[in-house]
Amino acid sequence: MSRYEFTCPECGQEIEVNESMREATLTHGCPVCAASVTPSDFAAGQPTEN
Repeated sequence: MSRYEFTCPECGQEIEVNESMREATLTHGCPVCAASVTPSDFAAGQPTEN
């Protein structure tokens, strides 16, 4: 599963998330301040090994 580095455009919080967390954040907003986010707020990280 891929990992992503999320940086909130409003509060600046940086969080490492997996794919399902990325989808939830895109749907519901930043988990810290609830700001709307876009796919460009995520940077692809290293894939995790299973």
